[in-house]
Amino acid sequence: MPAVKYPLFLNELARRLKTAREERHLTQQEVYDATGVHVGRLEVGHRDPALSTIAVLCQHYGVSLAAMVADLDQHIKRQSQP
Repeated sequence: MPAVKYPLFLNELARRLKTAREERHLTQQEVYDATGVHVGRLEVGHRDPALSTIAVLCQHYGVSLAAMVADLDQHIKRQSQP
């Protein structure tokens, strides 16, 4: 598997996706059954999901794509500062 190019970005996105799922009390299997998306590897930052995959999950969770990625760049900047 190729190295992840943007680990801070993917880790924060993974955290947000997992939080959205857990806040709705959904299992990974329930999300897969409803969307066809395997979220396990996404939720730990091991996969770089396509924008369309993120959009499918956001729609399923009832969250806008804009809200899911809001301030993501600022979060990453804070995390990468010494």
